[in-house]
Order: sequence, then structure tokens, then C-alpha cells
Amino acid sequence: MDTVDIFILLLELIGTAAFSASGSIIAIRKKMDIFGVCVLGLVTAVGGGITRDLLLGVTPPLTFRNPIYALASVIVSVIIFIKPVRRYLTGTHAVYDRTMLVADSIGLGLFTVIGVSIVKQYEPQAGVFLTVFVSVLTGVGGGMLRDVLAGQTPFIFVKHVYACASLIGAVACALLWPVTGSVPAMITGASLVFTIRILAAIFKWNLPRAD
Repeated sequence: MDTVDIFILLLELIGTAAFSASGSIIAIRKKMDIFGVCVLGLVTAVGGGITRDLLLGVTPPLTFRNPIYALASVIVSVIIFIKPVRRYLTGTHAVYDRTMLVADSIGLGLFTVIGVSIVKQYEPQAGVFLTVFVSVLTGVGGGMLRDVLAGQTPFIFVKHVYACASLIGAVACALLWPVTGSVPAMITGASLVFTIRILAAIFKWNLPRAD
């Protein structure tokens, strides 16, 4: 395993932990038991990747080839379910909102650029459109499944330019990839997604919506 592979694996594990945390926190707010918390954390962490792999014809999906991602997700979910941890994370609205924002933004940024990496690996001749489409799907797919299972409107439709942040990061990563190489492109793309999400939350940026 070379340096780039280790870097990508590290991003995947951090993204898995971040998205699993966001799913677990929502499950706890919905008063689910520990099994429900683990399932929602797992779906959030791997749902986008499974959808991406099926779209690219990568079967079985990468999640099922290496159990490390599912294992990491379950471990994070169990830790968050521990009573003192879950009480702190969901005890006040402010802590809950900040935790969800940071965890979801990290996961969104990392999985968006991981999507670019997977497209480059399995479809090296893919154009920018396919690359960006699959990357955004990787970023937002798990969160959409999480919100549907939790019975709430998916963040992608209502929260602070959620999908647009992923789209901008994916475009930046895809365009920089042949110029700067994989690592700088992924760092730039993920950083853009995270920064846009945080700024959107601070300054209340939203797309126009129906009254």
C-alpha cells in the first residue's frame, strides 16, 4: 500500500466516523434503541458508497469487500450511545446543532472527494460530468438515506446549500486532479465543502425556497 492509498484510507475512515456520528446522534434524538442507533449510523456511513458502486458497476460494493468501514461505523455508534456521551451530544439544542454541523460537514467533504477517487480508479476515462455526479451522490447519498429512515426531510433539500457545497467541492477536485495530482485535489475539494457548509451555517446562506 503506497502513500496515496494510505491517505485515501485515512480519509475514508475519518469520513466514516463523521457520518456514523451524525446518523447515531439523529437516531438518539429519535429515541431509537442501540440497534437502531447502530443501523442508522451504518447506513449514513456506507449508504452513499454502496449507491455509487452499484452505479459504477463495482460489485460487490467496496463496503462488503472490506469490513473495516462497517466495523468503524458500529464502534463509533456504540461509543456515542454510551450514556454520558449521548447526554452531552444531545443534551442541549446548541451542542446538538454544532455537533451535527461539524460531523456532517466533515463527512460530506471527505466522501465527496473519495467519490472522485473511486471514479478515477474504476472509470479512468470518465468525463467531468460523470465524475461530479457520482461524487456528489457519494457525498449526499448516506445522509439522504439516514434522513428518510429517521422520518425527516433530507438535509439536501433544506439545509444551508448542502448539495451545492458538495457540487462545488466535486468540481474543484475533478478539475484539479490532472493538474495537481490526487492528494492536493482531494484536500482542496474537501476543504471547500467543509468551509462552504460552515460559512453557510454561520451566515444563514440558503437557496431560494418555496413560501
